[in-house]
Amino acid sequence: MLLGIDTGGTYTDAVIYDEATTTIVAKAKAPTTHHDLSIGICGAIDAVLAASGLPAARIELVSLSTTLATNALVEGKGRSVCAVIIGFDGDVLERAGLGEALGDDPVVIVAGGHDPYGGEVAALDTERLAAEIAAVANSVEAFAVTAQFSVRNAAHELAAAEVIRSVTGKPVTMSHHLSARLNGPKRAVTAVLNARLISIIDELVRTTETALLQRGVHAPLMVVRGDGSLVSAAFVRERPIETILSGPAASLVGAAHLTGLANAVISDIGGTTTDIAVLREGEPIISEDGATVGGHQTMVAAVAMHTLGLGGDSQVRHDERAAGAVLWLGPRRVIPICQLALEEPTLVHSMLDLHLTYFNPGEFDGTLLIAENYEQRLASLAGTERAVLVAMGGRVASAAKALTSMQLRRVMQRLVQRGVLQLAAFTPTDAAHVVGLQDTYDRSAAVKAAEIFSRNRDRMGKSLASDGHELSQITIDLLVRRSAEAVLSAAFTHDGLPSSAVHLPVIQAVFDRRLTVATVALGLDAPLIGLGASAPTYYPLVAELMGAECCVPADADVANAIGAVVGRVRLSVECVISAPELGTYKAHIAGREPRSFPELEDVLACASVQLAAQLEADMTAAGAPVFQTKETWQENTVDLNGLEMFVDGLLTLTASGRPQLAGHAR
Repeated sequence: MLLGIDTGGTYTDAVIYDEATTTIVAKAKAPTTHHDLSIGICGAIDAVLAASGLPAARIELVSLSTTLATNALVEGKGRSVCAVIIGFDGDVLERAGLGEALGDDPVVIVAGGHDPYGGEVAALDTERLAAEIAAVANSVEAFAVTAQFSVRNAAHELAAAEVIRSVTGKPVTMSHHLSARLNGPKRAVTAVLNARLISIIDELVRTTETALLQRGVHAPLMVVRGDGSLVSAAFVRERPIETILSGPAASLVGAAHLTGLANAVISDIGGTTTDIAVLREGEPIISEDGATVGGHQTMVAAVAMHTLGLGGDSQVRHDERAAGAVLWLGPRRVIPICQLALEEPTLVHSMLDLHLTYFNPGEFDGTLLIAENYEQRLASLAGTERAVLVAMGGRVASAAKALTSMQLRRVMQRLVQRGVLQLAAFTPTDAAHVVGLQDTYDRSAAVKAAEIFSRNRDRMGKSLASDGHELSQITIDLLVRRSAEAVLSAAFTHDGLPSSAVHLPVIQAVFDRRLTVATVALGLDAPLIGLGASAPTYYPLVAELMGAECCVPADADVANAIGAVVGRVRLSVECVISAPELGTYKAHIAGREPRSFPELEDVLACASVQLAAQLEADMTAAGAPVFQTKETWQENTVDLNGLEMFVDGLLTLTASGRPQLAGHAR
């Protein structure tokens, strides 16, 4: 019996899966509680164990997938970091989006680094590094270190990490641990994002481990990576960025398992994001360039996923400068009004009733502020940040009542960005309740919120809609339209076309149903699989708009959790073989000094042995001590006067195996 858990931005899902019969024994959901993840995780575990009727001791493996890393980067909520850049010029911040990834966080640039063959270019000044690190240590939570050509010689990254740990004791990410590929600035971006996520994923893993032990579950804990493979919780703690797209990758594995389809386009709609990918011959397509999330291009091996900030809980806003009901959805996720009304019915309805009496809604009418752990937050803040919580007067408050000045409104936005506050506002989930597509929460609260929103004015001074029902239908239509555009855009990209092709006038005319003489058909060459709790609500409409075949499997709402337990541990290690001069070959293995050999066969043999030993250690640490290995060699040569000359090559070893179960020595 295997337990799969998916901690998403909105819900935490859990399934118990019988590996012998390949059936789902039980499934359950609980709201994800961002202020204290243990509440949602424990709720989902307790509910699924109760539904199964099984004792906790029967669970032999637990596997976890999550969208927390993805959501943190999409919403810009990662933790503060300092980047240490070794051997690069100052303009490195302008390359590969490194400056954007850092934002306002500090950077320390020092001399050092190596050449393409692993030779030292300049010595690393550890004394200066220690002084600069000490100056910023109290303002950041973690450090990211990238040295020039560290994938060919990691000595300076290792030395810098040792200095940082001795000075600060804080987590350090080294870029060569995350990728063996060239492109220092891109590795630096990956390292920065990894450092931002360490405490977030560490908290999730610790919370889950504690919850399991408290319930008598003594089984290995695995985590899904962005390529759909599994690794042990201990393995992923140092490399949390590898959980980028973990939830969506698990959903692909789950979709293939649930539907039996070998080829499909899969779209997973959650509360915060929509994730789209392609399944070919039963396997998800892996991105050659690395995962792109929140506008950041990384070097993390992951499913070729198209992620956008569009979900059932996306905040609905309107463009005041446009004529008519021009709405925006996301990328910020908020709490639906109808959901909060179940928790705080008196406060929510009294606010909505008051705002319904206003002829012209204000900016924050129909919006609430939520501060979980209110007393604790209040005690930890000072100045204007504390003033916002004082004005709230408690855990939940009307935003319009609390935010009485522009300064307080600006500070509120900062607190929301940091996760101290949450907003509750009108969302597609509310709209779905109004038009009768969903009945999960308080419909009457959704109706009131929609009515208030419909009274907002466009630039001509006209109301956005005649009433809340019309406004809700506009919202649903927009979500369906944006979802269809996103799916088609992803399909274009996979076919080698620009994603912007979806905005061509002819495509938009088809979506608008404006063609009266010409006939242009849209569609997909494979079924569209809709996943997520709200997929049955929206995806038949999305498929109809696109002219595609739709499939929403029976357990689409927990596909991520299913994918988490049916996956495999899969790891790769690689070594670049270079030729700095005629008759000399060098093996560049991460974390080791480069070794020189006179013959290519000798360097390959030595590298193969070292990579195999490293892979065995990694697979054991990742939770699969029994595995199968595949070796590949890619060689680059040039023609020199009719003779082929070796330039470099890449030796790769890949291992795959099922996780070891509790009490099983395979």
